[in-house]
Amino acid sequence: MPLESVDISQTASAASIIFEALKKAIIEGEIKEAAPLRQDEIAKMFNTSRIPVREAILRLEEHGLVKSQRYKGAVVSTLSSKEASEIFDFRAVLEPHVIRAAVQKMTPATLAKARAYCEAFYTEADPMKWGDLNRQFHATLYNASGLAYHLEAIDGALNRIDRYLRAQLVLSDGMARANDEHMQIQAACERRDADRAAELTERHILGARDSLLTHLSSIGG
Repeated sequence: MPLESVDISQTASAASIIFEALKKAIIEGEIKEAAPLRQDEIAKMFNTSRIPVREAILRLEEHGLVKSQRYKGAVVSTLSSKEASEIFDFRAVLEPHVIRAAVQKMTPATLAKARAYCEAFYTEADPMKWGDLNRQFHATLYNASGLAYHLEAIDGALNRIDRYLRAQLVLSDGMARANDEHMQIQAACERRDADRAAELTERHILGARDSLLTHLSSIGG
């Protein structure tokens, strides 16, 4: 399993550390879909007992990143084309609403930070960093809304789809298209045009959905 060994035997929040490490590895594709999560192996890596490992895996299951299978134990969840489409459709309803609520609350500092992420995404040569920059750009804009429950729901949806989005950005023309669409969304926010920002965000999400479904179809997803 591609995780770096960490000694957390004296750490009170062992389960949280294991949860965050596994979540990151799953989202970034270091642990592949359908891969088993063997509790003994993970406990040894983190120099801890199986109890915090079990707790971490249960939390991953609550987030939809892991599922328990009879005779196999916990494995990384897979995502069908139907499930992916449903998540994108959910995002296409929620995220335009959030950015519309956020636009008038965006400070100059918020807009500057978002633009920095937008430009970093455009200039970044390392594909492994595209996924994080993409999320940071959108999150910076959305956070201004102050809609905590909506933001939590968006984060959960992105966690389920993130590893597929990263692959789509790298393996299709998704990067070039995302660059252009990010710039348009940023410009609409800077003009304080909430309706246009919402429209562009919906189009951005649905376009990514169609691109990803095409990618999943091409690999038999």
